[in-house]
Amino acid sequence: MLKRNVVQFPRLLSVGNVSNGFVAWLFGSAGPLLIVLQAATKGHLSDSTTSSWIFAIYGIGGLLTLLMSLYYGQPIGYAFSIPGAILVGSALTHYALNLVVGAYIITGIIIFLLGISGLVTKLMKVLPMPVMMGMVSGVLLPFGTDMVHSVMKNPLLNGIPLLVFLALSFFLRFSKKFPPILGAIIAAILCIKFLPGVTVQPIHVSIGIPQFITPSFSFSVIGELVIPLILTVIAIQNAQGIAMLESSGYRPPINSMTNWSGIGSIVNAFFGGHPACIAGPMTALLANKDSGKHEHRYVAAIVLGILSCLLALFSPMASEIPHVIPASLIQLLGGVAMISVLVDSLKMSFSGPFKSGALFSFLITISGISIFHIGAPFWGLIGGTLATLFLDKQDLKKPVAPSQPIQETAAAIELK
Repeated sequence: MLKRNVVQFPRLLSVGNVSNGFVAWLFGSAGPLLIVLQAATKGHLSDSTTSSWIFAIYGIGGLLTLLMSLYYGQPIGYAFSIPGAILVGSALTHYALNLVVGAYIITGIIIFLLGISGLVTKLMKVLPMPVMMGMVSGVLLPFGTDMVHSVMKNPLLNGIPLLVFLALSFFLRFSKKFPPILGAIIAAILCIKFLPGVTVQPIHVSIGIPQFITPSFSFSVIGELVIPLILTVIAIQNAQGIAMLESSGYRPPINSMTNWSGIGSIVNAFFGGHPACIAGPMTALLANKDSGKHEHRYVAAIVLGILSCLLALFSPMASEIPHVIPASLIQLLGGVAMISVLVDSLKMSFSGPFKSGALFSFLITISGISIFHIGAPFWGLIGGTLATLFLDKQDLKKPVAPSQPIQETAAAIELK
């Protein structure tokens, strides 16, 4: 099948699958890249280290997309965990990068072992999905509040891109082909160029060179990051991608997809990149009917993979963005990029059962507490689970399958 798909790829290219692959790449390289840059800024990482991080997550993500899509003939899009980037950004404020890299490696090994053991489905049932999503919502919430603060700080510079985003989002059919976040970025570039009092430095074109990071291991860092990162990859990101492929009529290779998420995460780690995973909304775009016949939609994923590898090649240009764009504007764009993700996570937290557990998970996470040097996201999961046992006993009698809310989210994205 691999040889056949490789041979057929050039003649199967069409406006539809090229367009969907390109739009999926825009969604993955606009807002999510800003989130990674914001996390790197919080951790005070150097430009070369940030460039290596970008090189890893887009390069490995692109290669995995090419490998899996060509081998299985399905539109499987790999990228990186967006909630994971936010978790890492918080951890880098009080831990050295090499300690965080050690946690990445442990995360990748466990994900790989879960894949080869076939225990992924059982793991997803350990914690109620609303409790997990309550933690994710708590992690994402600061991006929304930072967006509001950025507009208050500079209403003209940051308000115009926000208005453009809202205006483009109003037209659903158009926004499916032209991401509103891209419109906000274009508006931001125009504001930087033409608004008075805004000065920027030029970006230099250069080729990315990955930087090897020697890992170190710490129980406190492993305790803070590993479980939340595993959950964001397996129970959130990969689960969304799997649900979206299934809703489009495919039979995704779940164990293989998990195995390669683990392998990709390990490789990413040595170059400063956080875990690899299936990209849910991007996969929805790739599998859309506009990508052509059902058996030919993998071509859109190939386009995505090639473009992701090119972005990795020129990663130093991306790492200079924090020095070129005002910090408040990056906050605005990062917040705008997270709006739909935050809406979906809040919906999945509080629209079904286990509301009390989800609320405790959410509140503990946004509190920012740290116990035994282990951060709030982990304690949010623990506290939310305990609250579920005491306050949501009636829901435990009739547990909801973890995939149900994710499938609803997949359907919602597909309709858009």
